[in-house]
Amino acid sequence: MTTTIQRLNEAEKLKDQGQLEEATALLNGILTEDDSHVLSHMMLARIYTQTGKHEDAVKHAERACELEPNDSTNFTVLSVTYQRAWAGTQDQRYIQMAEDAMARSRMISG
Repeated sequence: MTTTIQRLNEAEKLKDQGQLEEATALLNGILTEDDSHVLSHMMLARIYTQTGKHEDAVKHAERACELEPNDSTNFTVLSVTYQRAWAGTQDQRYIQMAEDAMARSRMISG
């Protein structure tokens, strides 16, 4: 039986090899078992950003921040996800959301 960490590592390898559908399926499998797995949410946010699925990317980055609201890195990633969502969609609401997430990251890190 493979552990969550082993499956996460395998998903990372698949992502790096460009096998994004396979990586996504593996990560979604992890989240089906444990929706609180922050690293899976973060990796899905990256994959969905890369594939232009910005709403899905935002959903996963936001979930990571909900799960770990005191981790400044998560909010930095969320800010970048919003910035890329804006670049991909030109939806202006993402600009303010990106600024707010970065401000939250800075507040947390002191």
